[in-house]
Amino acid sequence: MNTTSPSLSNNLQDAQRAQHTPSHNTPMFNSVLHTSPQLTPETAKLDIRNLNFYYGQAQALKNINMIIPENRITALIGPSGCGKSTLLRVFNRIYDIYPKLRAEGEVLFDGQNILNDNISVNELRAKIGMVFQKPVPFPMTIYENIAYAIRHYEKLSKAEMNNRVEKVLRDVALWDEVKDKLNQSALGLSGGQQQRLCIARAVALKPEVLLLDEPTSALDPISTAKVEQLIEQLKTKYTVLIVTHNMQQAARISDYTGFMFLGKLIELDTSNNIFTNPKQQQTEDYITGRFG
Repeated sequence: MNTTSPSLSNNLQDAQRAQHTPSHNTPMFNSVLHTSPQLTPETAKLDIRNLNFYYGQAQALKNINMIIPENRITALIGPSGCGKSTLLRVFNRIYDIYPKLRAEGEVLFDGQNILNDNISVNELRAKIGMVFQKPVPFPMTIYENIAYAIRHYEKLSKAEMNNRVEKVLRDVALWDEVKDKLNQSALGLSGGQQQRLCIARAVALKPEVLLLDEPTSALDPISTAKVEQLIEQLKTKYTVLIVTHNMQQAARISDYTGFMFLGKLIELDTSNNIFTNPKQQQTEDYITGRFG
């Protein structure tokens, strides 16, 4: 596609008008330009090959082939029910806890197929952490929310545990807000604080990949901004994959964006290309509000 699409508006009338008056100069989003490497197996943290996924007899993912590059943020966008969250759940095999769900194909994590039967799913979930749409702090103290997860994988002294808890809370910019109430219930935190605590709980296990399933959809704008800032910082240490319905958010924080529709990956490219010059008509139609 050779023309650059018009500015996205939440007003459907504007989107429809834009369909007839394309602008060659105005980008659809004022997206931040990220330095992005070529998507090759050599740059991949996750290399997905011919992936299909089934809920019983119903196929939810159809022949997905994509590369998730290391130490970058990759966003997945698309209408509800297109398979974004399902794809995320394949990467740490959380679907294993449900009967009649199965994945076929290959998901190479540092070159090893995580769909193989001999993979330890507990070790996999420590290396590929996940944060869900709604904050789910454990009904225990702030301190124990972090320490509880760590104890399942490591034996640390009290001093070592204290240091780890402080470090991960600092990593998610939460330490200064909670350092004087570590022994209070995590349920008393605000929604934004609870979500950052859940991210801290995931990074406490020293993962290599973070899966974020609409992590800000239940948050107010101020809390959303804090979590977005945190996500951008996390990519220096982790490979981040985020599902979002907020396309402005995807444009702001991600290096790459994949558009999914009806279980298929329609297009994957740098976020700048996706939001200013998509190659597929379906992608342009979705991000300009013509369907979805």
